[in-house]
Amino acid sequence: MGKGKLYLCGTPIGNLEDISYRVLRILKSVSIIYAEDTRNTIKLLNYFEIKNKLKSYHKFNEKKAGEEIVTKLLNGDEIALVTDAGMPGISDPGSYLVNLLIENDLDFEVISGPTAFVLALIQSGFDTEKFSFEGFLDRKKSKCEQRLEKIKNEDRTLIFYESPHRIKKTLVYMKNVLGNRNVSISREITKKFEEVVRFTLEEGIEYFNNNNPRGEYVIVVEGNQYSEIINYDISIKEHIIEIMKSGKTKKEAVKEVAKLRKLDKNDVYKESFDLNVKI
Repeated sequence: MGKGKLYLCGTPIGNLEDISYRVLRILKSVSIIYAEDTRNTIKLLNYFEIKNKLKSYHKFNEKKAGEEIVTKLLNGDEIALVTDAGMPGISDPGSYLVNLLIENDLDFEVISGPTAFVLALIQSGFDTEKFSFEGFLDRKKSKCEQRLEKIKNEDRTLIFYESPHRIKKTLVYMKNVLGNRNVSISREITKKFEEVVRFTLEEGIEYFNNNNPRGEYVIVVEGNQYSEIINYDISIKEHIIEIMKSGKTKKEAVKEVAKLRKLDKNDVYKESFDLNVKI
């Protein structure tokens, strides 16, 4: 008997109609399905009248379950891996198993499906040509801010996942480190109460002070439009002029330069005195 094959299957992130015919065929035909939470996956299987064996594969048992999967594949079994929603390996269990299969020269295939961050990126209206998916930031404030500091000069669109009980704090950390950037926040994507709100980080903080967070969120933050300027050794005055070229007033440019360079606004204002533009 030859070796078996593992299928990493993307499943709906909300609307069950988003599942593909290919995923349905695989879930029906494999020997066994490993799922992040069998209680959630059984609902999906029941909806599509799929009768198959279910076993758990999650971050707390991925080593033991991974070895079990390797053994089954060596014995010729065909296996599917799913998470609660979305793609295995994207902020969900799966990447450890992929590396284990590569180490053991075992065959696997990734079957496409919905991915929340891609949908949220398109909904944002920000640059989709270049972006960075950051997933969940660290729960500790210090580590969270350290990561934001590391990426604050990125000109790529930044994408994060966040839970409802942490989104307020996360937006505050972002505002403090990244500045008052434009942001698009999507929740409950493809579900009944799907919603997209777009504003600045400062406005977002105010929004969640007045609106109780509900559901899982994808935060899409506009990339640093002035990262190239920051990375080069140009004067404050030249920096003001560059920003004004984008259509902002001198007053707005002064405020922006002060924020980006973490300087006192009055000091930046003094550099703009001899610019022949009204402020």
